[in-house]
Amino acid sequence: MTKADLIDGIAEKLDMKKKDVTPVVEEVFDSIQGTLAKGEKCTFVGFGVFEVKDRAAREGRNPQDPTKIVKIPAKKVPVFRPGKELKEKVLAVKPAKTVKKK
Repeated sequence: MTKADLIDGIAEKLDMKKKDVTPVVEEVFDSIQGTLAKGEKCTFVGFGVFEVKDRAAREGRNPQDPTKIVKIPAKKVPVFRPGKELKEKVLAVKPAKTVKKK
C-alpha cells in the first residue's frame, strides 16, 4: 500500500474527496515524524508503537573485500513495534501457497 492508496481508501470509505483527505493524512505522517525527531514515541493502542532506538557503533566488513574492516558509527533509527490487535490480525491471515521450483 502506498500513501496514495491510503488516501484513496479513506476517501472512498468516508465518501469524501481525495483533496480533503490528503492534508489530513499528510498531517498524521508529519506529526509522527516530528514526534520521533524529538526522540519521543508515538503510541497507538491496538495498532503499535513508533519509537527511536539507539544503534551502537560496530565493525562491518566490505562485501567486495571481506578482509577490510569498516567502522560503522552509532546512530538513532526509527522502529515500529506492532500492538496486540495488529499481531492477531496478521496471524489470522493464511499464507499463500508457494510453487516449488525445480
